Amino acid sequence: MARSPREGRSRDDRRQRDNDEPELIEKLVGINRVAKVVKGGRRFGFAALVVVGDGRGRVGHGHGKAREVPEAIRKATEQAKKSMVRVPLREGRTLHHDIRGRFGAGRVLMRAAEAGTGIIAGGPMRAVFEALGVQDVVAKSVGSSNPHNMIRATFEALGRSVSPRMVAQRRGKKVAEVLGKRDTAAAEARE
Repeated sequence: MARSPREGRSRDDRRQRDNDEPELIEKLVGINRVAKVVKGGRRFGFAALVVVGDGRGRVGHGHGKAREVPEAIRKATEQAKKSMVRVPLREGRTLHHDIRGRFGAGRVLMRAAEAGTGIIAGGPMRAVFEALGVQDVVAKSVGSSNPHNMIRATFEALGRSVSPRMVAQRRGKKVAEVLGKRDTAAAEARE
């Protein structure tokens, strides 16, 4: 079965376009079904909460509503792609420092962890860390267990995360000066 030259080209073009765009990790956090009572009975709608990340330090979240589940998920995914933010990671696997976040009644605490710890976090926060590419973190949700509040509190905290390089640049110092004697001595001991 011979293909026309046009078919082969379009497939190659599609592959090349896919290679230009980084592969995104999509995590469906939750779907909520809501009912509106109308004259003829009930009319159902769906709300989806999605987290999207590239696994290398960029992550976003989105919320979509529609009459059908796939359409709600598509809307949420589109919104998540538009709201992606970059988060600095230490060695590409954990956070640089402990962070607290708050949104509404949802409060979260995130701590950097040693290599091999894994992701110790519940539900919605786990989805954010997996999409972000964090491999070692200890996180705790205090207060509201509402997924929307937990995710927004997590993003609020991640937005305040800074790397030593960023702090040094803001202060006009070198990274070694910012890290201090303790870390410098540890670095010399490793060498």
